[in-house]
Amino acid sequence: MKHLVIIGAGGMGRCVYCIAKDAFGYGEEFDIKGFLDDNPKSLDGFEGYPPLISSISDYKIEEDDVFVCSFGDTKTKKRISSEMKDKGAVFQTIISKKACVSQNVEIGDGCIIAEMAMICPDVVIGAHTLILNFAVIGHDCKIGECCRIDTHCTMVGGTVLESAVTVHTSSVINHNVTVGEGAMVGACSFVIMNVKPETTVFGNPAKKIG
Repeated sequence: MKHLVIIGAGGMGRCVYCIAKDAFGYGEEFDIKGFLDDNPKSLDGFEGYPPLISSISDYKIEEDDVFVCSFGDTKTKKRISSEMKDKGAVFQTIISKKACVSQNVEIGDGCIIAEMAMICPDVVIGAHTLILNFAVIGHDCKIGECCRIDTHCTMVGGTVLESAVTVHTSSVINHNVTVGEGAMVGACSFVIMNVKPETTVFGNPAKKIG
């Protein structure tokens, strides 16, 4: 039995805990050991969760530990996942039993796919990517490492997200659009043109802001 350690005990970490309890393999391949967080009070006032074990930097990896990084900020997730991997961490992919994953889908290590997410055929998802409830990933999409796709988002077939992209709630990425590395799509946006790396777009149609 593997022991899942959730990196980050904030709101997203608590959500990931709930997803993990309903994921394929829970109770058979892995249990949930607890959280790592640099804030020792991160679980104060919240009941029914496993313990906060340690800070992230101080934790000593033990035999049969596996990890998932819950941070919603993509750049933080990318940095911490890399640091933990350098220390020897093995990452567990968490897929809710209520998600729909079609055939020929490639999913990297440490991904989180929440309830009611729909992953269509022939999609490639890079390591440590978070796909939240009711998101739809169309056929032949390619998603880089450490991306975040929020609830009710839609990626139309053939779209591409490069690494560390954030797509906020209820946004639509149109057919064959590429969103560059580190870019951010604001909530409720309709993206019809390619987005340059490290830029933020918002609106319908989405335009660069900031």
